[in-house]
Amino acid sequence: MTPRTFVRNQLFGALLGAAAVAAPVGALYALGAGPAAAPAATQAAPVVTAPATGNPNAVLPDFSTMVQKYGPAVVNISVVSKVPTSYSPGDQDSDDGDDDSGPQSGPQGQSPFGGQNPFGQFFRGFPMQPPQQQPMHGEGSGFIVSSDGTILTNAHVVSGASEVTVRLTDRREYIAKVIGIDTKSDVAVIRIAAKNLPTVKLGDTHNLKVGEWVVAIGAPFGFENSVTAGIVSAKGRSLPDSGIVPFIQTDVPINPGNSGGPLFNMRGEVVGINSQIYTRSGGYQGVSFSIPIDVAMGVSTQLQAHGHVTRGKLGVVIQNVDQGLADSFGLPQPEGALVSSVEKGGAAERGGVEPGDVILKLNGEPVNQSTELPAVVAGLAPGTTVKLEVWRNHASHELSVKLAEMEDKRTASHVDHPQAGGKLGLAVRPLTSQEQHQANTQGGLLVEQVKGPAADAGLQQGDIVLAANGAPVSSIADLRTAVEKSKSHVALLVQRGETRLFVPVRVG
Repeated sequence: MTPRTFVRNQLFGALLGAAAVAAPVGALYALGAGPAAAPAATQAAPVVTAPATGNPNAVLPDFSTMVQKYGPAVVNISVVSKVPTSYSPGDQDSDDGDDDSGPQSGPQGQSPFGGQNPFGQFFRGFPMQPPQQQPMHGEGSGFIVSSDGTILTNAHVVSGASEVTVRLTDRREYIAKVIGIDTKSDVAVIRIAAKNLPTVKLGDTHNLKVGEWVVAIGAPFGFENSVTAGIVSAKGRSLPDSGIVPFIQTDVPINPGNSGGPLFNMRGEVVGINSQIYTRSGGYQGVSFSIPIDVAMGVSTQLQAHGHVTRGKLGVVIQNVDQGLADSFGLPQPEGALVSSVEKGGAAERGGVEPGDVILKLNGEPVNQSTELPAVVAGLAPGTTVKLEVWRNHASHELSVKLAEMEDKRTASHVDHPQAGGKLGLAVRPLTSQEQHQANTQGGLLVEQVKGPAADAGLQQGDIVLAANGAPVSSIADLRTAVEKSKSHVALLVQRGETRLFVPVRVG
């Protein structure tokens, strides 16, 4: 492992590379059970202190009251994912003269409708054995934010899972529905069919202070309902793969089993979601990162309302201002975000921003470091007009910029969810104009996840759905309408590479 490696607490990174295990130890997420469930408290838990041994004048924090009140709202999340094993050649060789190492981008096998899988006609050469679906098990964490069963967790905990089970502290278990996943922020919303559940109390990250005590409840290495504590080491940290999230850095011990769980302040308020660690060993080494709760709740609101998240985009590449750059530009002190390039035709260019400008303020709020700007802009709605104070030619100027929308090609919009009674088992999104050009298509939906009936019919991640029952599809609504009108099967026109074929998929 290279030095200074950010290890995301990824369920299917740490877990799926190994054989399936019932209680994964190597995963960096798995929060679990605690004392019997109780109604959520309406008042914040008081801070109780106890004398430190050997020094009657010193006091240490006592977390027991807070844990007793809010621990029951922390849940264990167990997931199952099925991944195909490698394809293996069959017993028959082809006599067509082709090299057997030719195109093998999909399986040949029996269709549930009888005969060969229609995708078997795509490939020449020897028949391939259908991939075996190997179940993989893992655990994650979450916490209840509404008494009707809405739960927050990390996106990487539930992404790609074919089944999600939530276990409460009183050992009740529920199959959960994934409401939405946002990979950019690593936040997911799931829901269980239950009422009158204990809930956490949400805090305000803006009031969180560096040096303040914070507490995590989780299941490190499978030890459920473990409580760890530390202090806030820093705020507004920008990590290499998550520039739009101003992470909270702490020294709270976070290990495999904690990911997705809550980070509490001493008032019993959730101020973050435990998400990442910095490590050279793969385990906790004193530096942990949490998603601020205000960021997470903003994402949650959009996921529940729209199924996806929209973010503002300025259209600039920025860097930090050090003393040398400040001297060069005539700035009184090193501050702001230096614009190194401007996207052609983007929001910033239309608003008059130029390379070499130093953005000092956004809507009157100082930009002390460049890492602060992406998170602030991403938190604004596309179309919002912002006021920028920029430093140019040794003088301050004001500009108005109307934000564009940040594209997120990685976020899939779900047509349905297989473990929640979905009909196809597909997660798709519309193709971008560039992808349409590359595939030589108009419209179409890119398959990002496939399970259930669609997987049985032979569809694969990366396929393009062009039509359903003969009608072209260019949006999620088009496909959903075709599925709802179908009785037993829906005929999907699918493109894989340069080949197109209608595939009948059972409507579950």
